[in-house]
Amino acid sequence: MTTLRRDGGDAVRRGRPWSLPLEDRVLLVTAYWRTNLTLRQLAPLFGVSKSAAGRIIGHLGPLLALRPRRRFRKDTVLIVDGTLVPTRDHTVAEQSKNYRYSTNHQVVIDADSRLVVVVGQPLPGNRNDCKAWEESGAKAAVGNTTTIADGGYPGTGLVMPHRHRKGEELSIWKQEHNKSHKRVRARVEHVFARMKSWKILRDCRLRGEGVHHAMNGIARLHNLAPAG
Repeated sequence: MTTLRRDGGDAVRRGRPWSLPLEDRVLLVTAYWRTNLTLRQLAPLFGVSKSAAGRIIGHLGPLLALRPRRRFRKDTVLIVDGTLVPTRDHTVAEQSKNYRYSTNHQVVIDADSRLVVVVGQPLPGNRNDCKAWEESGAKAAVGNTTTIADGGYPGTGLVMPHRHRKGEELSIWKQEHNKSHKRVRARVEHVFARMKSWKILRDCRLRGEGVHHAMNGIARLHNLAPAG
């Protein structure tokens, strides 16, 4: 709440003042992300109109967004993977492998703390991960920091598992390396599982930048739990 106030979340503005205090407005936004209720269902719970609830979400959503980390220690190891968010705004989405209109989000976490450090700009869901890694801005945000990825990022310079050629077996040390790689990389899947418990990431009705703000806001709230 202190950070939100510093960022202007409770600043005096022209026109009618907010009918709810900042704490209740933040609760409204997080309740919307968590339950994915329609505004018509959500607004009466807070005693406001449907349009007022929409304005609150539009105002506070960007302020709750995660701020990507700019600097990393030399020994930092990151993990990246893409996740699909079904989105009803077809101007920012395309049909993907789940046969739904989705957006592709590149999410980078710290392998040690398991905190989300970067969420790339959403891209159409039919964009493969190796292209989305660069086009989303995640690559530029990470820089030269050591980053682990799955086998879907060929030619990107990321640390991927060893592949065996047809008719050849991997050496013992490569098999052991792949097992270790898989155990570490699974941490980003656990992060996705916790983030997808916020139901808006299962069927997002927000338009334009709304899905990006929701993804970043949920990433920030996810980080608050282990960080206290």
